[in-house]
Amino acid sequence: MEVLTPRSLDEALTLKAERPDAVPIQGGTDVMVELNFDRGRPATLLNLNEVAELRGWSRDNGSLRLGSGLTYTEAMTLADPLAALAEASRTVGGPQIRNRGTIGGNLGTASPAGDALPPLLVCGGEVEVASTRAERTVPLPDFLVGPKRNTLEPDELIAAFHIRPARGPQQFSKIGTRNAMVIAVCSFALDLDPHARTVGTCIGSAAPTPVRAHEAETFAAENLDWDGGELDPRVATRFGELAAESARPIDDVRGTSAYRRHALSVLARRTLSWAWSERV
Repeated sequence: MEVLTPRSLDEALTLKAERPDAVPIQGGTDVMVELNFDRGRPATLLNLNEVAELRGWSRDNGSLRLGSGLTYTEAMTLADPLAALAEASRTVGGPQIRNRGTIGGNLGTASPAGDALPPLLVCGGEVEVASTRAERTVPLPDFLVGPKRNTLEPDELIAAFHIRPARGPQQFSKIGTRNAMVIAVCSFALDLDPHARTVGTCIGSAAPTPVRAHEAETFAAENLDWDGGELDPRVATRFGELAAESARPIDDVRGTSAYRRHALSVLARRTLSWAWSERV
């Protein structure tokens, strides 16, 4: 196996154009599992750890630009602008995994159970994709096309993710069998915007890709007492039911479809209650 180690993004893109079969690796928390269990044996790895342009985050014209090399540990510090992402990052594995795993890796793997994906999708973010040919941005729902499938071309790399800061309380919660090293049975992200009077949602690990619960969003926007009232338990319950109806879960070793739907109704109800109690 050959390992290529570019020192800049331009060099990385040139190498990817020359060797489109090269598998990008940064944290390695997904790629190395595949290698260790002999599920994949790529001829070439493209090591992106030395590419400084992929690290960190910045503000860009009112939005946030998250480098694809942003680790979960770093994302945990973004509780003010991106509370749901920060909370989701805290649930990823143990400290070693959070120190190595990256947002770009979650996007590239495109697993329906990826913890970072619902918090990224709930605010309608876009993936910045680069190649030697051009740069482009792709809305996240269009980027994720199926279980472990995305729209990257063979010569492209994920450079960053663009997302608006939260305009109100955000929440993330998931169900799993263990606190550490857990793969979500299902997860739910919520974005509450009291000024626009909208509720954003995203369901994880209960459909081929993360999905929005559009009917639940519309119901909440129309039935919440935005002028300062308490949360009506009947509204919260119905919101949870509608969120669960938006899922397309399957039965697998981690849980049944019926359990996932029930769990999602609980997660949706709880996250709405938590976010509502935090609104200004």
